[in-house]
Amino acid sequence: MMLEYFARLALLLPLLALLIWGSLRLTRYLQGRMVGAQGGERALQLVETSLLAPGLKLAVVRFHGREILLGCSRQGLVRLGEAEARTAGPERD
Repeated sequence: MMLEYFARLALLLPLLALLIWGSLRLTRYLQGRMVGAQGGERALQLVETSLLAPGLKLAVVRFHGREILLGCSRQGLVRLGEAEARTAGPERD
């Protein structure tokens, strides 16, 4: 009885670890695709986001040489402000 338990544990624990690792890799890959590859000229580029509260955040997007401040909530998007795009400075991650 106890030997069967340890045999199942020895088989299922690595399988569970592999599933967790695979889901983390897939999440990282899909997040990179959602933001967009920086490999070409795109009309829309996400510059920065800031979480204000659960379900409420601010986002700065660059669109055709303009930076637009957006308020994002569960109900939708609202344009809060707009300015000329800043010159390219040091990149922050």
